[in-house]
Amino acid sequence: MTDPRLTFKDMCAKFDVTPRTLRYYEYIELLAPEKEGRARFYTPREVARMTLVLRGRRFGFSLEEIRQWLEIYEKQGTGAQMRTWVEVADQQLATLETQRAELDGTIAELRKLRDDVATTLK
Repeated sequence: MTDPRLTFKDMCAKFDVTPRTLRYYEYIELLAPEKEGRARFYTPREVARMTLVLRGRRFGFSLEEIRQWLEIYEKQGTGAQMRTWVEVADQQLATLETQRAELDGTIAELRKLRDDVATTLK
């Protein structure tokens, strides 16, 4: 039977993160690998947590917000975690939509200025 745990090196490779990133996530208690001597081993639980951390980062959440969701799961279970997730996801969606509208306006302004200058050059 194969060991379902991943080594430190395997974990870095699986998630395409640097050793420094992985050690930092441990330091701020997002991950808690099993330790045998100096070796670290990541269980399926840690793999799932890392998946959530990276997904949260991709969506623009802070590491502290992610740590809090993981803590809610540990202390209050899945239901409380999911309710909190819906609340913060709604807030993040509103933030991202505002940023998109601002970016669309900036792109339109830059495009118009570029077109005006290009027309002047003709």
